[in-house]
Order: sequence, then structure tokens, then C-alpha cells
Amino acid sequence: MAKIELVNICKTFQARGAHLLAIPFPFRGESGGNRPRRDFSIENLNLTVPHAKTLVILGPSGCGKTTLLKIIAGLLPPDAGQVLFNGADMNAVSPGERRIGMLFQSYALYPHMTAKTNILSYFVFRKKTPELDAQARAKYKRTSELLGVEIEYLQDRMPPTLSGGERQRVALGRCITRDPALFLLDEPFSNLDPKLREKYRVNLKTLLAQFNITTVYVTHDQQEALILADLIAIMDAGKIEQVGTYEEIYTRPKNLFIAEFLKLGIETPPINLLDGARIASSLAGTKIGARPEDVVVLRAQSENSLRGTVVNKMDLPLKGIVILTIRVGESEVVTQVPLAQNVRLNDEVWLGFKKYHVFDGKTGMRTQTVTAE
Repeated sequence: MAKIELVNICKTFQARGAHLLAIPFPFRGESGGNRPRRDFSIENLNLTVPHAKTLVILGPSGCGKTTLLKIIAGLLPPDAGQVLFNGADMNAVSPGERRIGMLFQSYALYPHMTAKTNILSYFVFRKKTPELDAQARAKYKRTSELLGVEIEYLQDRMPPTLSGGERQRVALGRCITRDPALFLLDEPFSNLDPKLREKYRVNLKTLLAQFNITTVYVTHDQQEALILADLIAIMDAGKIEQVGTYEEIYTRPKNLFIAEFLKLGIETPPINLLDGARIASSLAGTKIGARPEDVVVLRAQSENSLRGTVVNKMDLPLKGIVILTIRVGESEVVTQVPLAQNVRLNDEVWLGFKKYHVFDGKTGMRTQTVTAE
């Protein structure tokens, strides 16, 4: 196991003209796209990954997630700062000596080797000895037991003949046989179809629980983060904005970016925003944020409620709910009510709040959270 600490990490990439080839590889974007990028920097970043925990780095594309993963792996040297494994500085330690199992987005399998040889590639490139051969056999046996019968079925096939899910399985097996102290995974399911992605997320969660190993997982998919993470680090524009469990971050977002980034449902926006003066004169100059599930639709006025008009509705019979869009002054508030509540278009309603957050109008930082008594 390993405790990972990033201390005051700095890394800057500068665009040298408009031509993309003049930009260093990590600056080209985490998806490998060919879109010209602006100057990008990570400045004085600090992050701790506890022993045997899975930390998911979650953020929009281009925020620096993969760059950070490569710095941990030793594939990119930081301009300043330290990468510590159990308190030991890794800056002078090569990637091969860091005991890392890394699963890339592209899987990076050797195309001329069988699946089994790919899984055992850690041993293939070392001097042959009876002890090493015995260790390789034991590792492969254990890996096959963990990954199931699919690996035995695939062992003699070449990577070009494998599906995306099969290549992902082989790449994961290669990580396991290295006996790593740390797993680093860079959006390993992004190339799979939704059904396979859902299956392998659950399988990976089970495997990580068995290994009891420190893991850093990079993704922009919130569903993956929700399933896999013990802790989530929200990243934006080279900065770690907030670290915690999904519930902690969702219920108490540090700022407006996080409040608008995390969302639970696909039918509703992450959060509704209103001018603070609508709630109380003392809140003038602030933004009020209320999650859709914290908005209550009332038929009669009550204390601190806001009057609005239903301007859109979407029935979801299978879920037994209706998604309502309610205009309040120049703003719109989205929430859901039971299908049986029978709210119609153009109805006048009143809105109450079970909970809302107050954000500073200039900095966007959350200054307080108010819960209804």
C-alpha cells in the first residue's frame, strides 16, 4: 500500500504559436484532440491520497486530470514541488521503479504479443530465471482467478482481434501481475459502449475492494465517480477545487463551479440560481442556489416562499414524477413533483426551499447553507 502526497506541484505548458505540433504532448488535451490550446498551468497544487483508498479525480476535459496522473507516475516531471510515496520523494525515481500499475485510456497493449504475454509483460522483459518463471506462473494463476474465465478464453488471441472490453480486461490483468503499490487509471472505460461500461465499473469496484490498494482514477464521468470513489477530488483549470466524498461535496459545495458541476439526475439541472435579494434584503448581491430536489411546490403562499408561474412541464410516467420549469421574475427554477399533484401549465404556484446555499456574488464562494426548520 502507499500514501501519495502531492506537495506544491507546479507545471506549465506554453503555446508556441498556433501550430499544434509546437505544443508539448501533454498540452494537446486529455482526449488527444487536435484543438489548439491556450497556456495551461498547475500552480502549487496539493493533494493527498490515503492508504488503500480509491481517489477519483473528476473534472471537465482539459482541466489537467491526465497531466496530474502522469506527474504521479513519473511520466512528466513537475517544474516544482514534490511527489511523495509514503513520505519518500519520488522526483528522482524512474516510472519503472515506482511500483505502479497504470491503465491507459488506449490500453497500450503490445500488438505483436498474445493476450497472455501482454498480461505477463512485466516478466517478459526481465532476465529469465527459474524463480522468475515460477513467480510469473503464480501471478498469472492469481490474475486469472480474479478476472474470471474470460481471460483464459482470450489468452492466445492477439490484441487487434480483441474487442474494446476484452482489451480493457487484458490491460487490467497486466496491471495486476506487476504487484503494484499504486493503481493509476486514465478513463479506462471511455471507449466502451454504455452496457459494457456499466458492467466493468462494477467489476472494477469489486477488484479494488479485493486488492485493498491505493488507486487514483481519472474521469469526467460523474456516474463512474459515484460508483468507484472513496474520495473525489474536483479539478478545474489546473486546480483542485474540493476533496471529499460525493455526498459531502454535493451537499456542501465549496463554490459555484462545483455546485453547477455535480448533478444527480439527467432530467434536471444541477442547481437553480436566483438573485439573493429575492429571498431577503440582507442577501442582496449574492446568488442563492437550490438543488432541484430541495425546491417545494406549494399551492398557497407561506413564509419566505416565492411566487412563480409554471412555464413548462415534462411528464415521466415510469418514474411517477413531473419535471416543472417555473418562472420567478427573470429567472427559471426547475424541480419535480409527484405525477398525482396535477400541476398544469400557466398555473400560479409558490416555491419553498428545504435547503439553499448562499454564494458570494463576486467570488462565487459558498458563504452559508440554510436549512428549513
